[in-house]
Amino acid sequence: MFPIYDVIVVGAGHAGCEAAHAAAKMGSKVLLCTMNMNTIAQMSCNPAMGGVAKGQIVREIDALGGMSGIISDKSMIQFRMLNRSKGPAMWSPRSQNDRMKFAEEWRLALEKTPNVDFWQEMISGLLIKNGELKGVRTSIGLEIHAKSVVLTNGTFLNGLIHIGEKQFGGGRTGEAAARGITEQLVELGFESGRMKTGTPPRVDGRSLDYSKMEVQHGDENPEKFSYLDSTTPLKEQRTCWITYTNKEVHASLEEGFDRSPMFNGRIQGLGPRYCPSIEDKINRFAERDRHQIFVEPEGWNTVEMYINGFSTSLPEDVQFKALRKIAGFENAKMFRPGYAIEYDFFPPTQLKLTLETQLIENLYFAGQINGTTGYEEAACQGLIAGINASLKSQEKDPFLLKRSDAYIGVLIDDLINKGTEEPYRMFTSRAEFRLLLRQDNADLRLTKKGHEIGLASDQRLEKMNSKKEKTARLINELKQKRLAPETVNDGLQKIGSAQIKEKITAEKLLKRPQLGIGDLKRFHNELDAYLSNYATEVLEQAEIQIKYDSYIEKEQQMVDKLSNMENFKIPAKFDYLAIPALSAEGKQKLNKIRPETMGQASRISGVTPADLSIITVYLGR
Repeated sequence: MFPIYDVIVVGAGHAGCEAAHAAAKMGSKVLLCTMNMNTIAQMSCNPAMGGVAKGQIVREIDALGGMSGIISDKSMIQFRMLNRSKGPAMWSPRSQNDRMKFAEEWRLALEKTPNVDFWQEMISGLLIKNGELKGVRTSIGLEIHAKSVVLTNGTFLNGLIHIGEKQFGGGRTGEAAARGITEQLVELGFESGRMKTGTPPRVDGRSLDYSKMEVQHGDENPEKFSYLDSTTPLKEQRTCWITYTNKEVHASLEEGFDRSPMFNGRIQGLGPRYCPSIEDKINRFAERDRHQIFVEPEGWNTVEMYINGFSTSLPEDVQFKALRKIAGFENAKMFRPGYAIEYDFFPPTQLKLTLETQLIENLYFAGQINGTTGYEEAACQGLIAGINASLKSQEKDPFLLKRSDAYIGVLIDDLINKGTEEPYRMFTSRAEFRLLLRQDNADLRLTKKGHEIGLASDQRLEKMNSKKEKTARLINELKQKRLAPETVNDGLQKIGSAQIKEKITAEKLLKRPQLGIGDLKRFHNELDAYLSNYATEVLEQAEIQIKYDSYIEKEQQMVDKLSNMENFKIPAKFDYLAIPALSAEGKQKLNKIRPETMGQASRISGVTPADLSIITVYLGR
């Protein structure tokens, strides 16, 4: 009934979709297994993509040849570039999306991808014969064979939904939990744990009074995620709104605390620190009189509203009573209550940097099964797992991204070397080289790498090379172009910048913090005519590289210094336990994580500089 597949992907969420698309695009025969074909790429929580650091990840996925950026662009209803008031290392693209269109676009994209087959059924276990992975077993007993398997089970592994004192099994509301895989993996020697996440109630937008809320428009000149020209920026956008909780809301919520699964011990899993439930917020931050609530439309045509900031597992009557005390929600009608969900995960220290498991060859984990939270974090793991599963089936070298290459590299390195005891979320602060890892240059950093493995198209590479060449040409010309005082002083005075007394190059003038390339265009006619020949992305790239040149150079020097340790390989079978001089904790952590390089070993918590010196000596021998 089934051929032998190169890659079977279990789960069709954000991780599973990226894994299936990447492996198939690279020439592997792929089977995507899901319990429900109608919920492929479902946005289980917020109908939005990107945000702080997450937007950088979406751009990186796109630069490598993944699909999340393109799908986001096609289903976008609003775009905002966050942190514009800060430096470019902090700029983060974010889109509000049409939930139904996002899922539809992903399914259509996968159906148009050659080499992708689909199967709708729960996968209940792995086929393991003589210690080797052979494929998967379905709930009705079918055996499907494959060279590799990528598990992207999301919140479905023994998922348990909580609403007040009620609890019932489910991967998300209205969908069954997946059973059998966790138990088999534990039996095989894997360590597992429990985590928790949650979602807010959804309400009828027709029942809200928006006059009592603050309007949150999209950007005046919206951008997009994908570097390709196949998608276009929005010409019209939907509005979002902001309102706030108050003391009355908090008092109403507190009345239900005795029935809260979070406070009475029924929820054992740890929730996300940076996206807490509303009851957690008012408990932890009791001194605050209000908390921000974002009212976000679920799509172009629906009246359903997502109440961002009001995630909760309190009883539905408590949720409803408290909701109606928020400004603008006095007559709110609730479509469905918020809930919390507990699910199994597997500490990611059990993985290799390729996301292949250490215990079972050719088995890969991606997404929330690794303890992460967020669509973007899941999608990039799925991409890397799919890439590496495909490469291994073709007997090619693995694909790895270093911390200095991408936020994706930071995320995977963090997970494998540090593990996580709570849902892991990406932030710009986690990346020590964030000035190099900007959202605007993801294509310059990664498209060539994606093209080399057969994922990024020729079109992508040509577009990136064109951008790179034009940027270099523009920077060189700005270095040559000398501006006289009489041509720029009036303009400098208007923006509060010191006037010049002698000729100065446009490049040197552009280094001034209060001056942008747009200012040069506005008050210098000749430059305006000249610069208008360049695309916005080239102008922006040139300005950033000119303004931050010395800082970028220093960061690159740091990367170069550390690269020696990253290139210092440690043999796969190196016996740490046989080295008596290593610290006890160092032995334990090194033996468990099995670092592939000295650079990776240096980032493992509990491994001391002395341990590293000792390993270096032994490797030298």
